[in-house]
Amino acid sequence: MSAEATNPATPAPAPATPGPHRRKSRARIDLRRLGRAALLGPATRDRLPDAIGHVAEAHRAHHPDADFEPLRRAYLLAESSHRGQMRKSGEPYITHPLAVTLILAELGAETTTLTASLLHDTVEDTDVTLDQVREQFGEEVRYLVDGVTKLEKVDYGAAAEPETFRKMLVATGSDVRVMSIKLADRLHNMRTLGVMRPEKQARIAKVTRDVLIPLAERLGVQALKTELEDLVFAILHPEEYEHTRELIVENAAHGDDPLADMAEQVRTVLREADIQAEVLIRPRHFVSVHRISRKRGRLRGADFGRLLVLVNEDADCYGVLGELHTCMTPVVSEFKDFIAVPKFNLYQSLHTAVAREDGEIAEVLIRTHQMHKVAEAGVIALGNPYAPAPDDPSDGERVDPTRPGWLSRLLTWQEAAPDTDTFWSTLREDLAQDREITVFRPDGGALGLPEGASCVDAAYAQYGEDAHACIGARVNGRLATLGTVLQDGDTVQLLMGQDPASEPSREWLEHAHTPAARIAIQRRLAAPAADAPGDPSAGASAAGAAHHGSEPAADGAGAHTTAPDTAARPTALSSRPPAPSTRPTAAAHGARAANAVVDLPGASVRLAGCCTPVPPDEVTGFAVRGGAVTVHRVECAGAARMKSTGRPEIGVRWGDTTDFRVTLVAESFGRPHLLADLTEAIALEGVAIVSATVEPPSQQRVRHTYTLQLPDAAHLPALMRAMRNVPGVYDVSRAHNAAAATR
Repeated sequence: MSAEATNPATPAPAPATPGPHRRKSRARIDLRRLGRAALLGPATRDRLPDAIGHVAEAHRAHHPDADFEPLRRAYLLAESSHRGQMRKSGEPYITHPLAVTLILAELGAETTTLTASLLHDTVEDTDVTLDQVREQFGEEVRYLVDGVTKLEKVDYGAAAEPETFRKMLVATGSDVRVMSIKLADRLHNMRTLGVMRPEKQARIAKVTRDVLIPLAERLGVQALKTELEDLVFAILHPEEYEHTRELIVENAAHGDDPLADMAEQVRTVLREADIQAEVLIRPRHFVSVHRISRKRGRLRGADFGRLLVLVNEDADCYGVLGELHTCMTPVVSEFKDFIAVPKFNLYQSLHTAVAREDGEIAEVLIRTHQMHKVAEAGVIALGNPYAPAPDDPSDGERVDPTRPGWLSRLLTWQEAAPDTDTFWSTLREDLAQDREITVFRPDGGALGLPEGASCVDAAYAQYGEDAHACIGARVNGRLATLGTVLQDGDTVQLLMGQDPASEPSREWLEHAHTPAARIAIQRRLAAPAADAPGDPSAGASAAGAAHHGSEPAADGAGAHTTAPDTAARPTALSSRPPAPSTRPTAAAHGARAANAVVDLPGASVRLAGCCTPVPPDEVTGFAVRGGAVTVHRVECAGAARMKSTGRPEIGVRWGDTTDFRVTLVAESFGRPHLLADLTEAIALEGVAIVSATVEPPSQQRVRHTYTLQLPDAAHLPALMRAMRNVPGVYDVSRAHNAAAATR
């Protein structure tokens, strides 16, 4: 079946693509006639019943060496078990499992899946038991039939929907073939929905739209997804569907077909380049045409389809792309490379577009034959994901290396969901995401995330619950908050703290878009208080409270710089030098003045808090009120303003003493114990803390300001390096307080 064209189904209300857009295919089996017919003579081991001849033909096209004996025996059991049962449409019931199996066979499902498909309703609707299925067909078939039977019990519209649906996904996750059968089952039911009352049609169509179509998309089964979309469109939006149908019929009636002309032009280009390729026209299905018409308004001929170029090797895809962009006019904005970066549902292809002189633009899909098979059938094309390779000694251990990334993530977060309602709400939000972005890790790996995802989502996608220790990120090399929204193609480096007991901030929930992130954060925040670490901002808040109300430091230290409370420091820091705060602040500044000598006898000296000059900085001085001289670094903005007002400079030089004070600002990401770790790093360098201020966290960032007493100016670079090495700290700089410079 085509991912772009409607499956050629005829029963109402299934839409049928008219005219030349109809894909040529084998005539469909007349299930009504074959279902009513008795088995034609005694069945033998070397002859399949005629009723499943079409299934066998479709299966042989994908698996020429398949053993058809299980199919023959499964059909015999299903037909005899369902004999006498009728569908609401009036057909014998056996026509339904036959139709479901034919859908899967056309998509390339392997024999075990087809066998289970033929039997998928026997345990639910007949006297056949799971033990019988195991005895006759083996454990694998029994497992699949049991999984589908459980899905049949799900009433999507019932009050218990979230819990039953959760169980359904658990069964699906254990074996994606269970959902493959379920999707084919729903497709055949939708094809024959016309016999039901309109209100029931609408109810089933809405559930198909909200749940099963997004699941088909995420499992990569585009062939089922697109036909289901058209069937739902016809039921829920009959007027818009009819208008779209008229557009397609009108376009088909035109004599000229720009897509056919452009396809021939592409064939010529590739033939001259000696690239073996098959060029096909892919009609858009009804919903796709409707979307394009809403986006572009009046449609042109090339808008009703796309060109598909199929080649043998991956490298040929890029060869085709190069030839088309060289010999034709490319629409560069339409280029996307899903080969280098496959989509979350296994899809791989190159997308581009080329233009003719008259303005017609044709979208072109370029992929290998194998990529095309997976693009059409998704997980169904993967065969039995549990069959070990010839050189694999795992003996069929149920490990699925081919499972799509989305399904793996779903299984992880459904297990972590604290309750069913949380699981259901996050699932619906996730299914509503119809676009995905790809971001890259510095090591070259990739993460698939929904559009609108943030660094928080990237952290949990990469590290799981270890992301609780994330303290920040770099996006494209620049520091970014965890709330930063990511764009397709961004490179994200996640900065991780060292504390294993770290806890996420409640603010992270505002930035989390993926179920994995939201559920992990909610689960951690809901943990008992005795088991959970304190709030990441607790250290900062405690420090602020400890300093609140203390006397401000003198001359330009800033209104927030306060004398320290040594009692608030951890016991581990008791070996540090005695805190200079035991002396009066003014006296401390008097001692400090000896560091600088000014050419103004009798003047007192103040080292400006706006730039905190230290030896061997080049400095200058300015006279201020009270007969004092403030000393600034020559590049200080405050010094520049004083000079611009005409205030005369006073010569300053450093004296013999090396003892001095400096104010440093540490910029960091919020995390528990950060204040303690910073002060400990300072103490280990033999530096005394005169005062410290920690501002309230903002967007997960915390700003620490320290006024420090150093015994030697030459030790400043080593001190700043030690502070930068503290996990979570991304910058340490000298204080620049412009407001203080004007005094």
